[in-house]
Amino acid sequence: MLLLELNILTLNIWGIPYVSSDRGPRIDAICKELASGKYDIVSLQEVWTQQDSERLQKGTEAVLPHTHYFHSGVMGAGLLVLSKYPILGTLFHAWSVNGYFHRIQHADWFGGKGVGLCRILVNGQMVHLYNAHLHAEYDNANDEYKTHRVIQAFDTAQFIEATRGNSVLQILAGDLNAQPQDISYKVLLYTSKMLDSCASDTFRTNECEHNSYTSPRARARNPQGIRIDHIFVRGGDQVVAEIAEYKLPFPNRVPGEKFSFSDHEAVLAKLRLSRPTVSEARTISETPAVATIEVNCQVEDEETCAVRELGAGDAQAEHDQEEGTTPEVLCNGSSTSVVSMPAARTAALHEALALCDASLLQLNTDRILYYSAATFLFVLLVLLVEFTAPVGMRTIFLLLKFIVFGVILFCVFMASIWNYMERNGVLQGKKSMEVMLHHAQKYEYFY
Repeated sequence: MLLLELNILTLNIWGIPYVSSDRGPRIDAICKELASGKYDIVSLQEVWTQQDSERLQKGTEAVLPHTHYFHSGVMGAGLLVLSKYPILGTLFHAWSVNGYFHRIQHADWFGGKGVGLCRILVNGQMVHLYNAHLHAEYDNANDEYKTHRVIQAFDTAQFIEATRGNSVLQILAGDLNAQPQDISYKVLLYTSKMLDSCASDTFRTNECEHNSYTSPRARARNPQGIRIDHIFVRGGDQVVAEIAEYKLPFPNRVPGEKFSFSDHEAVLAKLRLSRPTVSEARTISETPAVATIEVNCQVEDEETCAVRELGAGDAQAEHDQEEGTTPEVLCNGSSTSVVSMPAARTAALHEALALCDASLLQLNTDRILYYSAATFLFVLLVLLVEFTAPVGMRTIFLLLKFIVFGVILFCVFMASIWNYMERNGVLQGKKSMEVMLHHAQKYEYFY
């Protein structure tokens, strides 16, 4: 029995004040596109100003009258949800680690990032929409935020599991700054038991060749672009979630202009929710939940892809696993083997824990370095105080003393308060992963 159909869209609008090019005209164009009535629920990221948030809400209120903006940190979380259906409740969970305050050029810390939940009533059914924007990756070769992103991913998965309640559908739609091969993507997908609505590796959502804001350097590094904007779904108990369509719905350029809507591409997933028959429901209830999917990919000119999640068919997957055979993913008529969900989750958690251990060691090293620097600078400050400044240089020497004193305070703060804050954030994520890893195999039904 069909319960509902939903068109879900996610887009990082690239709304950084004084930095993002053509911000005003682009937001107007985004409003016009969203006001077309094609979308039921819209999840937006990088809406960094209250003015832009109000502009988007007002420009789409005729078709998306229910809205919520998540406030957090210094700049706001940048997360905005627009909905055709009533939003009955909201909740925001800030992540325990989120970059560094002194990396002003990156600014993720000032955004107070986290995951936002909107409880949306759709035709009498409760749907949970989760909007998230994980920490950006600024240097692939030396990614100092990798552990932060992994912990954010695990935190998000646990938040979804803890809050899904009686909802018939959970949707995570946002800029996850993670490609399918990345550890943060694997941790989030495998520990949440959600399904990626994209079943094809041909789609790209950032640094795309056709996007007007893709730099020559990014084009040279990734000629086809990368896929970091995602829509993950999971049906509730006794509910089958089907991805009927997946595509990038916006045109390459704003109509009549030479620029794109954003430096990211918009992503659309058309979802269908249905209840299984009595026999299917009985099979599902008697079978431990094993995340197995059957994928039917059709990449056409307009870039669409259809996916079907198995419900009652999980029983066969469980049987195959017991017999020692490997579950299969079917794509374009061909069969390729995939790793079972418990094994993939275990491997991802082991890799994530190794990252946490490396970060904790680095934090210990950083603490020693900062204290050493503070000690050296303190000795230098004492010498400066005792040294009599030459005539005409007193102002410069006084300024130099203040600078050295300020750097000493910064080093002591980074070695003590900030170091312990980050250490505790990493430790909390590590301990939570260890709990899941320790109990998941024995209590697989509850995971």
